[in-house]
Amino acid sequence: MTINKFQGKTENEAIEKAKTEMGQDAVIMNVKVVKPKGVLRAFKTVTYEVTAALEEKEDAQPQNVFKKPESINLTADEQIKIPPVKAEVKKPDPPKAQGAERAPERQAQNAPALSSASGTLEERLNSLQSLLEDRISEEKRLQEQSLEDTEQSRNQEGFSFVKMLYQTLLDNEVDEKYANQLLDELEKVSSKGSSIDYILSHIYQKLILKFGQPKPIELDNSAAGPKVVFFIGPTGVGKTTTVAKIASRYKVDEGKKVAFLTADTYRIAAAEQLRTYAGILDMPLTIVYSPEEVKETVDKLQDYDLILVDTAGFSHRNEEQREDVKKLIGAITDDYQTEVFLVLSATTKYRDLKEMCDVYKQAVDYKLIFTKLDETSCYGNLLNIHLYSGAGLSYATYGQNVPDDIEIFDTQKVVKKLLGGD
Repeated sequence: MTINKFQGKTENEAIEKAKTEMGQDAVIMNVKVVKPKGVLRAFKTVTYEVTAALEEKEDAQPQNVFKKPESINLTADEQIKIPPVKAEVKKPDPPKAQGAERAPERQAQNAPALSSASGTLEERLNSLQSLLEDRISEEKRLQEQSLEDTEQSRNQEGFSFVKMLYQTLLDNEVDEKYANQLLDELEKVSSKGSSIDYILSHIYQKLILKFGQPKPIELDNSAAGPKVVFFIGPTGVGKTTTVAKIASRYKVDEGKKVAFLTADTYRIAAAEQLRTYAGILDMPLTIVYSPEEVKETVDKLQDYDLILVDTAGFSHRNEEQREDVKKLIGAITDDYQTEVFLVLSATTKYRDLKEMCDVYKQAVDYKLIFTKLDETSCYGNLLNIHLYSGAGLSYATYGQNVPDDIEIFDTQKVVKKLLGGD
């Protein structure tokens, strides 16, 4: 007996292949639907497999007394069993019966071989599929591991960069308290595997927001009467020069009518210095000795846009002088717009700056002007005092030249300095 398997896209196609190759006498023993396997099985269609058998013809053997079944329905992995059938009513012929009995016997003997061959093929196919799936799984695992290693490397790189930024802030004398606040915010960003550029951009924006918008002197053209601006602060910080620089900007650049008042009667040189600037700028200067004189002088300058008042510098620990400045500012009634600027040097120690802010805060609310930025390479105190006092930043000066060495506080320039830039 010859047993073969044939496959086709349809059952009829597979049977036709079997009949064509083995002849019309071939017996279809089994029809099996073969489902696709492997990772690409979703893109494949099912096929049909038929098992066909053909009995070898023997001239010496008479015709079998049993009626041969045309087909047997069984799976390829099961032992083939031929169901018994009733014999035809004939006179039995012993020799023929003996020979005829061997055919089913050979058929039964060949069935296990078919099952074994089919099982071996399927086992090999399954092993090949398992091997391919294992290889694909291993490649996927290696890719995921590579991505994980890359993520860890990026996290480590970001963490190192954050530490470097933190140290740069401390080197620029940013208070550790405020540096730690920034560090906490940066750790949230760097822990997500952010790039160095993103981390740098993040801290840059955070610092810009912490400084806020600068608040220079603004004039309201619709207001009646001049705006009166007081400049207070300790000795030696450059108040008088700062007043002259601001006066020049509003008089020369904006064409405003500006007048000087000075209450610094402790230093004769201060009054003379301001008188020199007033002469160059063609602006009136009045020396006042009491709060009452301040109010009287302002009343006489109703047609001016801006009146700048230079006050005496004093130690922040001198309570008497602090009270004098408070009374001087309080002499201006609500009929006028008033503004107060605390002038501080960027070279002063942070602890002293905090004491000054506390003392002047007891007298009046103020905005901040920082001087002598050209005399220091550490800009941390500008951030420290702004955050400590809550006062807005307005101007910064970089030298003694009038009117050039002053500008509205340049937040971007200062932030770049704090982060180690030029």
